[in-house]
Amino acid sequence: MITHPTAAELTEALAGVEAGPPGDARAAFIARVADNARATLEREAALGPAAEAAAVERLRALLERDGDFETLNAELCARLRDGRLAPLDPAVLAHLKAGALDQVAIDQPSYWGLAALRSESAPR
Repeated sequence: MITHPTAAELTEALAGVEAGPPGDARAAFIARVADNARATLEREAALGPAAEAAAVERLRALLERDGDFETLNAELCARLRDGRLAPLDPAVLAHLKAGALDQVAIDQPSYWGLAALRSESAPR
C-alpha cells in the first residue's frame, strides 16, 4: 500500500546506498536510514497485499461497485469531492481508519498506539 515513494523507487534508491568508511557519522546515519527503508519494504511485501485486498473489499461494499484499488479509491475521492458521500459517514470513516491502521502497521509497526487502536476497531 505504499504510494510514495513506490516500492520500486525505494528499492532503486537503496541500491545506491553503501556503507561508508568506519567512523563516518554521516555514512552511518545514511546506512541506518537505508536499513529502516529496507525493513519497510519487507513489511510492505508481507502486509501490503492483504491490506490492499481488505481495502478493495471495503471500497466495493461502500461504493457498491467492482474494480481494482486505484479505480475504487479514485471513485471514493470523486464521491467525497462532489458530495455523493459525506466525509463523516460512519462507513467512510471506518474505511479510512482501517486503511490508516494498515499503513501504520507497515510504516511504523512500533507506534505505541497501534495495538490500542486495532483493539478499539475490533468487532465486538
